[in-house]
Amino acid sequence: MAVLATGLLVATGALAEPLKVMTFNVRYASDEGAQRWAVRRPVMVELIRRAAPDVIGTQELLQRQGDDIVAALPGYRWFGRDRRGGHADEHMGIFYRTDRLTLIDQGDFWLSDTPEVVGSQSWGTDLPRLASWAVFETREAKPHRFLFVDTHLPHRDQDGEARDKAARLILSRLPDLAKGLPLVLAGDMNARPDTAAYRTFAGALTDAWDSAKRREGPMLTFHDFTGTPDRRIDYLFLRGFKADTVTTDTYHRGKVYPSDHFPIEATLRFEDETR
Repeated sequence: MAVLATGLLVATGALAEPLKVMTFNVRYASDEGAQRWAVRRPVMVELIRRAAPDVIGTQELLQRQGDDIVAALPGYRWFGRDRRGGHADEHMGIFYRTDRLTLIDQGDFWLSDTPEVVGSQSWGTDLPRLASWAVFETREAKPHRFLFVDTHLPHRDQDGEARDKAARLILSRLPDLAKGLPLVLAGDMNARPDTAAYRTFAGALTDAWDSAKRREGPMLTFHDFTGTPDRRIDYLFLRGFKADTVTTDTYHRGKVYPSDHFPIEATLRFEDETR
């Protein structure tokens, strides 16, 4: 799987604690009018610049959106395949700051009964779905490695069982991917907290929002470009980390929002440094 963009910063050495992660459904670039990508792009770039996350898991990302973001923010690199295994459709694109993190390994798998089959789908879903993952190492005197997984679960009302099966599949693959490392699972789960898929994730991992020492912004995340969110479907789940602060970032300019979802940002510490 090729890295899609360059534009690196020279590494500065130490990773100032803590680690900052983000999940962001960026909304694909096919809209017209006030929601078209050319209008949203500078607002999204500024949101990321202000938040300065070390790693971002995106959903619905098209290749040109990813390339636009790293062109404006050359301290980031991004990678990932789209849901059909190429680069013409929506990606689970993972961005990371090259001055803060080193990419050690990366991969993906499909949310289906045949996860190694590119573009595969099961359980009656209308589209292929996948998870992208990466192992990173912090650039600091005492480096830490961690696993970051990014996904986007099926969206239709009738996909509840498929979402739960996808959640169980993801959890079943984490031990082999993480190999004992701390991990972050980021994504638009299309599942509210009262659903089976959420309970599956929360039964095995820690919901960063629920566990954070401090929470900022609304709990709900999907707002359909109105600025008034009506459901919580975007999450950061953790293992081996403690969340200091979790923020729902509502940054916008006037009536222009970068996406129809608010991103979730978490400031994390490795558990082995909090004991």
